[in-house]
Amino acid sequence: MSGTPSIVELLERLARLEARVADLEQDNVRLRQDNARLRQENAVLRAENADLRARLGQDSSNSSRPPSSDGLAKPPAPKSLRTRSGRRPGGQPGHEGRTLRQVDDPQERFEHEPAGCGGCGEDLTGAVVAGVAVRQVFDLPDIGVRVTEHRIVSRRCRCGQVTAGRAPDGVDAPVQYGPRAQAAAVYLQQALFGAQARTAQAMTDLFGVPMSAGGVAAAHARAGDALADSEFVDQVRDVLTDASVVHVDESGLRVAGRLHWVHVATTGKHTLVWVHPKRGRAGIDAGQVMASMTGIAVHDAWAPYDTYTPAGHQLCCAHLLRELAAATELAPQAVWPRQAADALLALKTAADTARSHGASGIDPGLLGEQTSLFRQAALVAVKDHQHDTSKTGRKLTALARRMRDRTGDYLRFTVDLRSPFDNNRAEQQIRMVKIRQKVSGSLRTLDGAQQFALIRSYLATATAHGRNIMTALTELAAGRPWLPTAEATT
Repeated sequence: MSGTPSIVELLERLARLEARVADLEQDNVRLRQDNARLRQENAVLRAENADLRARLGQDSSNSSRPPSSDGLAKPPAPKSLRTRSGRRPGGQPGHEGRTLRQVDDPQERFEHEPAGCGGCGEDLTGAVVAGVAVRQVFDLPDIGVRVTEHRIVSRRCRCGQVTAGRAPDGVDAPVQYGPRAQAAAVYLQQALFGAQARTAQAMTDLFGVPMSAGGVAAAHARAGDALADSEFVDQVRDVLTDASVVHVDESGLRVAGRLHWVHVATTGKHTLVWVHPKRGRAGIDAGQVMASMTGIAVHDAWAPYDTYTPAGHQLCCAHLLRELAAATELAPQAVWPRQAADALLALKTAADTARSHGASGIDPGLLGEQTSLFRQAALVAVKDHQHDTSKTGRKLTALARRMRDRTGDYLRFTVDLRSPFDNNRAEQQIRMVKIRQKVSGSLRTLDGAQQFALIRSYLATATAHGRNIMTALTELAAGRPWLPTAEATT
């Protein structure tokens, strides 16, 4: 039949169909490969997106970042890590208030008599005193610079020898600033974080002392050099190396346009601050404290601190609580971050209660229970995240392993009540340096930064001992720096 395809035509059609099927199969393989590649890329992008979102979500409440890094945006809602203490807000019983109160010996006293009787108008001179209402005004007197002239007289003896009188100690220039003027300049620059130009202007406006920015810098340098030549640093260092507990910390500081590091070691009453170009062991060793310490070193989990061998390490649990808060946000379904945080806070409350009652330790049953919960949380965290290769997974795994491996260092405060829960004492001193940088900018020279650190150490230690800052700075400017006692404190 003429309409029926021949065998040859059918074979040709079959060949074309087979070729088409082969092409489609190749296309299908390519599409599958493309789909697998796109899935892999999508997984990578998802992980990167999660990591970036986690970074964007970090602030001072869930990381070690300082509050100043939160920027000018509206700060996040506060997430307090504290628990209720049961005390009422405000000053507690026994707290010494600072309310303005009348004094018994005012410098001036004025009496204001009535002009006449408010009823009949009769003169009240000599009338019986019915009462006296006392009102006192606290104000500053008129302040002006006081110039003292020292005339060094020379006299010629009959033998021809000319002998000059001797100027008082410290009076060695035709014109100079006295100790109080120098102390005031250093006070404004150090305690109030004023820049040199603003400090000079304040000296003129407040005290009538004509002082340039260079004069302020010179006063600051003299104060720093006087401390370097005194016994102050050696005395503080001796206390720190012998103390039972020492807090240490470090933070970045811009010096001469480059990143340097400010280091601090403190017991709370004795503080040493120093600046070094390096953050690690070289910078730490410059303070000559940690290598000789005999007590407990309180710090964050930064690795170089662990290369020293004091009596023990107490890792900052406040840092850990912030990391656990971040872990809760990174892994919302995970239970272990909240369990670990609750255990830490329960142990902190128990330790605080034991200290306040003079007990030698916390309840053994509670200690065992909460320590077990903390360890279990760490083990669960390792199991849940150790196979997650994303940045977030690696971060959570590192946190979990640190909790597991260093439980004893985190919970040292539970078995040794001398050991604190956090590293706030060191962080408070670091914060002062960061505030100075934020208010007045970076420091221009390393020598100036070292002088700043020395004076910061002096003021922090003097303040902790109840010394008036202005008095301490005046003594320093007069060549008689206040020196702390060599009594070791915790």
